[in-house]
Amino acid sequence: YQNACTQSYSYVWWDWARWEREIDWMALSGINLALAFVGQEVAWQRVYRSLGLNQSEIDAYFTGPAFLAWNRMGNLHGWAGPLPPAWHLKQLYLQYRIVERMRSLGMITVLPAFAGHVPQGVLRVFPRVNATRLGGWSHFDCTYSCTYLLDPEDPMFQVIGTLFLKELIKEFGTDHIYSADTFNEMMPLSSDPAYLSRVSNAVFRSMTGADPEALWLMQGWLFQHQPDFWQPAQVRALLRGVPLGRMIVLDLFAESKPVYQWTESFYGQPFIWCMLHNFGGNHGLFGTVEAINHGPFVARCFPNSTMVGTGLLMNELGWRQEPLDLPSWGTRYAERRYGAPNAAAASAWRLLLRSVYNCTGVCVNHNRSPLVRRPSLRMDTELWYNASDVYEAWRLLLSAGAELGSSPTFRYDLVDVTRQAAQQLVSDYYLSIRQAFQSHALPELLTAGGVLVYDLLPELDSLLSSHSLFLLGRWLESARAMATSDQEAEQYELNARNQVTLWGPSGNILDYANKQLGGLVLDYYGVRWGLFVSALVESLNSGSPFHQDQFNQAVFQVERGFVYNKKRYPAVPAGDTLEISRKLFLKYYP
Repeated sequence: YQNACTQSYSYVWWDWARWEREIDWMALSGINLALAFVGQEVAWQRVYRSLGLNQSEIDAYFTGPAFLAWNRMGNLHGWAGPLPPAWHLKQLYLQYRIVERMRSLGMITVLPAFAGHVPQGVLRVFPRVNATRLGGWSHFDCTYSCTYLLDPEDPMFQVIGTLFLKELIKEFGTDHIYSADTFNEMMPLSSDPAYLSRVSNAVFRSMTGADPEALWLMQGWLFQHQPDFWQPAQVRALLRGVPLGRMIVLDLFAESKPVYQWTESFYGQPFIWCMLHNFGGNHGLFGTVEAINHGPFVARCFPNSTMVGTGLLMNELGWRQEPLDLPSWGTRYAERRYGAPNAAAASAWRLLLRSVYNCTGVCVNHNRSPLVRRPSLRMDTELWYNASDVYEAWRLLLSAGAELGSSPTFRYDLVDVTRQAAQQLVSDYYLSIRQAFQSHALPELLTAGGVLVYDLLPELDSLLSSHSLFLLGRWLESARAMATSDQEAEQYELNARNQVTLWGPSGNILDYANKQLGGLVLDYYGVRWGLFVSALVESLNSGSPFHQDQFNQAVFQVERGFVYNKKRYPAVPAGDTLEISRKLFLKYYP
């Protein structure tokens, strides 16, 4: 359970109380293998200091808290940092409690290990070390990217890797499973199979140097992310650089793009059938129930299958011999979820299961709704399901409100389904706006644009603001709560704001981690849409063409302005969810 990125998108600001709830839920769900990545920077800092790096070199390497997942995988350094001393201390004490709790409930904890990436300071202290810079990651240049990778043959590879793991084991104990990703979304320096085998062998040896019983848990994401590079010979070389059975591969995206099928079941290394049901922690209903319902059973029957487990899916499947009957499961699920049988709620769930939760083919759940993307005249409004099924589920859930309104899970789902319906409506208004602009119909443009910017988005914002789990203020205040000084609070809040909007200094991964939160919809997405509609109206009025690049420069000021606006957002909900949803329904139900 969990993956590397979840540590930053979901858990970054969690305190012990929140972690404890999660770990207890994991135990109730039968999770027995879990990542324990918190607090590793403490160990890294000690190792770097013992090697002779100075604090400013370390500060230039660590990112801010909200971006540590990508610092750990060698994608980024320095962005939104440095890490204050108090951060290390708080994370260290958090990790003590996390591993203690996981182990007390019978879970195997997975600790991080050295993958080969080093700070630039290592080259100053050891000028003869053999290290090469990798390329830039995503849309980052070498200011914050292009990490140094040690050559697998360099003796420092073993020294650093073993030092780190010994430090970690001394601090937290061990269950002998370690995670490391050398080439996550990073192009290796050579495609020579011998080189790739040397890299994986070096990583594994640095683990066994500290723990002779080490098992390496590796994400298989890289194989499907860069399939042109990772041909069978390259995959086999990387996997076979480690003795058979001493590596467990996570087939991370198996419900959409399984890797085991074209790698002869990972050339004999054990693997776990995983799903990626979300990217960037976006809101937006999504599922691939058919693929999940059948996939793990198909994988177990694959010739010479080396499948040894499942990574978070409908957790029940781990106890099943065969796929479920989904419609009847959906009916029972609604009853279990809301604590009482209700025909309307059961019908709503059957509709959702056959539509929005049943994407087939290659499905990537990354919310591309125009609502949460930078406006342009070329936006994607495609859906993988029938929009009317969601509208009907919305109607059915609302009709169950009188009976189920006191159930917290029901109220959450009502917000979520209303939000999905509103997201669909935004696409409809966007298409009307675009059509009106392209046919030079100013009155229609003003009408559609006016409804979207001055009514639909504010109504959606007030719906989200009525539920504690859909508040921007909750995300920002939890970031500030981690701080031990005003200065830290400011830094953490900027980290939290940047991650869900610009994702980098200049919108490098813009809106990747988009969220639909009360406060964010009004002051970020809403302001953007207002600027877009105004620009289109201005273009029609003046007869001059709309220039996307000019608009992008103007809207970047809005986006950046939001990150730095210092406005405090409420962390407690306001308004009645049922009432607001009903009001939206009466106004907008198609």
